[in-house]
Amino acid sequence: MPKPPRARAAALTATAVLLSSVLAGCTGGDDEDGDLSAQKLDWKDCPAPNAAEGGGDTPSPLPNGGTWQCATMKAPLDWNKPKGDTIGIALIRAKTSGAANRRIGSLVFNFGGPGGSGVTTLPAFGADYAKLRTRYDLVSFDPRGVGRSAPVECENDQQLDAYFQQDATPDDAGERTEYLDNTKKFNAACEKHSKKVLPHVRTTDAARDMDLMRQILGDKKLYYFGISYGTELGGVYAHLFPGHVGRAVFDAVVDPTQNPEQASLGQAKGFQLALDNFAEDCTSKAEPCPVGDSAQDVKNRIATLLKNLDSKPIPGILPRQLTQTAATNGIAQALYSKDFWQYLTEGLEQAYQGDGQVLMLLSDSMNGRNQNGEYSNITAANISINCADEKPRYSPGYVEGKLPEFQAASPLFGDFLAWGMLSCTDWAVAGAADHPDVSAPGAAPILVVGNTGDPATPYEGARRMVDALGKGVGVELTYKGQGHGAYDSKNKCVQSAVNGYLLDGKVPPAGTVCS
Repeated sequence: MPKPPRARAAALTATAVLLSSVLAGCTGGDDEDGDLSAQKLDWKDCPAPNAAEGGGDTPSPLPNGGTWQCATMKAPLDWNKPKGDTIGIALIRAKTSGAANRRIGSLVFNFGGPGGSGVTTLPAFGADYAKLRTRYDLVSFDPRGVGRSAPVECENDQQLDAYFQQDATPDDAGERTEYLDNTKKFNAACEKHSKKVLPHVRTTDAARDMDLMRQILGDKKLYYFGISYGTELGGVYAHLFPGHVGRAVFDAVVDPTQNPEQASLGQAKGFQLALDNFAEDCTSKAEPCPVGDSAQDVKNRIATLLKNLDSKPIPGILPRQLTQTAATNGIAQALYSKDFWQYLTEGLEQAYQGDGQVLMLLSDSMNGRNQNGEYSNITAANISINCADEKPRYSPGYVEGKLPEFQAASPLFGDFLAWGMLSCTDWAVAGAADHPDVSAPGAAPILVVGNTGDPATPYEGARRMVDALGKGVGVELTYKGQGHGAYDSKNKCVQSAVNGYLLDGKVPPAGTVCS
């Protein structure tokens, strides 16, 4: 199983439609002079998100009565052949709410994953960035391989239902064989349906797309807000184009020094810490905790639930059952935000009574499945981008040898994340590097925000990002909080520091701590 994103038989017909969009998106370069930076974007009111983006309604009108606008940018399929075939990169924007003479430029967002659709995420969280919109056009995009941007397509919706029902922590030879066969089948489907795109979805490709975007949007510098994987993308951009970095913020920071094994082990520790914090919070309140008498009891009861589900699933969202894997996935999803802890408590209460609906809804959210049974392409894109980026390929025997270390890091999540390292083992495209290069000498200051309670991108990664960016570039800010990321926690200290830099260019003192 893939590691949690840092964030499918609609019928075979839906797969065919998405496939045709990929192939249709790969066209010959038809700009007369071949200069894609000279293209003009045709901004129009946004349509409803398509299946690959997660479906749903058209974005709500903006508070001032305006509308979200969408456009498609042409980019080279292969950046080594900039005048060859092109693909479409889907963009969305909300024009600035402030006076024209106060406008700084476009603030480009990437919300992470990899594999998350910026075209659907930015409108969903747009109100959180209203202050920033007073001086910027807010812009996001579906990175290549994602959503409307030449989406990677692998298995269809029914196949994905089965894929996510499998046992992702095999206990014996038979379960291991089944798990490995399912992984090979998924990876083969990606190659079959998206062979032309797979070699070109690396983070370096997306970074080059962002620099083209910067030029087309008319900005001399890239103003950028990267969250989770978006911090890795931003770091790679800064490495490739240090002179083009404007004001930039990295929130929920990926550790750029880690290989996939180290990153997975770090996530095991991070999610375990978040679970510990959830259990402590539940049992430290005046009213009794409904899922345990003590923090250790909370964790013991969860461990017992998962052990029982391994051999005897309970009803989930019928006809699907809540398996051990789905429950683990749902618990992990609830730990992304302290706001979700109430749903974790409710889901555990129900599961102890034999009802797995809430935990399965949380798991579906992680996997990009909507209530109609349709999947976005977040899993396909997540695995494709990770496997194109990451050079190491791990064997089943190697993973088995690492299980004790992962179990020590997290009794609950360790096995799950260790076996997830096999996602790229049979991948069709070779990975680029052990870890990304984010060194950016001479770049403008980048505000790097780490959260001490972050499960998915552990706090230590922020300091390592600062060091890797190089002297005088990264400026660290610490938030003593819970959940994935800091700005959307609504913490006034964090938001004041971030807004002060992006809006007024005021760099906070390095080492600032918010709590």
